[in-house]
Amino acid sequence: MTKAREIVTTTEAPGAIGPYSQAVRIENLVYTSGQIAIDPRTGQFVDGDIAVQTELVLKNLKAILEAGGSSMASVIKTVIFLKDMNDFSTVNEIYGRYFSSSYPARSCVAVESLPKGAKIEVEAVALIDNGSQSYIY
Repeated sequence: MTKAREIVTTTEAPGAIGPYSQAVRIENLVYTSGQIAIDPRTGQFVDGDIAVQTELVLKNLKAILEAGGSSMASVIKTVIFLKDMNDFSTVNEIYGRYFSSSYPARSCVAVESLPKGAKIEVEAVALIDNGSQSYIY
């Protein structure tokens, strides 16, 4: 029997700007697409410094996870893409405020460019917060 997958959408985070979903939920996991600093109210990219962009990216990620039945506390893996690795310490400080002491596994890579000229993009995989190992069929 094939497990059903559910597309996760919320107006509390920016809509997809291409042929992809904000997140996909399958079995007991939520897989988010990478988030950049787009204001969900206006749909416009926020071209602020790394602190401004990181804060908005993590708020958007949090909204998508919650729409998928999860939370920042249930994230098991993140990937951070940075335009400039010199921004790592600022990103790390803000990132640490969004996660509890049982931090998720994480990768951080420097990239040549990101959509819309973003300085940061973050994606995540999280467990669904339903208190059990139930699955979506």
